[in-house]
Amino acid sequence: MLSLILRRLVHCTILFLSSVVLTYALASTALDPRAYFEVRQPPPPSRVVDAELARLGMDDRAPLPERFAHWADRAVHGDLGRTIDGESVNAEFGRRVGVSVRLLLVGTVAGTAVGVLAGVWAAVRRGGLGDRALTVFSFAVLCVPTFVLALLLKTGALAVNRAAGSTVILYTGEHTPGLQGGWPVQLRDTAAHLILPAICVALPAIAAYSRYQRAATLDVLGADHLRTAQAKGLTPGRALLRHGLRISLVPVSVFFSFGVLTLFTGAVFTEEIFGWPGMGSWLVDSVQKGDVNSVVAIDLFAAAVVLLAGLLADGVHALLDPRVRQP
Repeated sequence: MLSLILRRLVHCTILFLSSVVLTYALASTALDPRAYFEVRQPPPPSRVVDAELARLGMDDRAPLPERFAHWADRAVHGDLGRTIDGESVNAEFGRRVGVSVRLLLVGTVAGTAVGVLAGVWAAVRRGGLGDRALTVFSFAVLCVPTFVLALLLKTGALAVNRAAGSTVILYTGEHTPGLQGGWPVQLRDTAAHLILPAICVALPAIAAYSRYQRAATLDVLGADHLRTAQAKGLTPGRALLRHGLRISLVPVSVFFSFGVLTLFTGAVFTEEIFGWPGMGSWLVDSVQKGDVNSVVAIDLFAAAVVLLAGLLADGVHALLDPRVRQP
């Protein structure tokens, strides 16, 4: 098991470094930070723009390898550079990363758990009304883009608030500005603001994982070892829990590492629509401004999240299937 984890860590490190290099190259060639300064009124002199871009490490007239070498040298020492507005990327990263991690963690855990349980439940009741209802729900959610789903949830919250005559559902921002009170009050307020965005992240996960888990469980239900367990006196439910569930979770654990990337992409729209100051909204703003350093920093976060999810999925896979642990 230890050797497996070490091999995966080496692979993740190589993939992480490759992602950083490719992202820097793409961001530096596709984004135009010079235009951010040239559109100002009145336009600053060309020499002023050149000096500012050079100070920020975004001089598009300098060779790309030279720019990357300077950025990498600072990054190795913990300095991710400056934003296009002259602020510290490290400080902005620190302010926003906790917001996104909280949203992704709650939405991913809830969506994965509910989706897996719903998939097992639908497989056991194959062909029934509940199974068909879950199928309709899953395909309906999967057919709706994340930003449309977020807008529908926000519109529903507005309708509920209008009908109630007061703010029953909080749908904008991470917390209520200027709220007074101790940590219990602040915690309740933060949790209330988290509910709707977390649901927006969790719903696609529930839809996807329920379909995968249903198919995996149906394959296991017809296996010989499950029929043998039932012939020895176990009920179908106990036989599934003791001898089938672990096997059916193997393909879902593999799918988890790929599903996290989709959830992160959806979280970008969720944060922007619900007004959460996280990494997703920062990415949208940075691309619009041509902020190369910020885009690369956001990629560091996204790559780390996806690779850690893959590492976790590999560990779960190894625990579920002993054959994977063999060298």
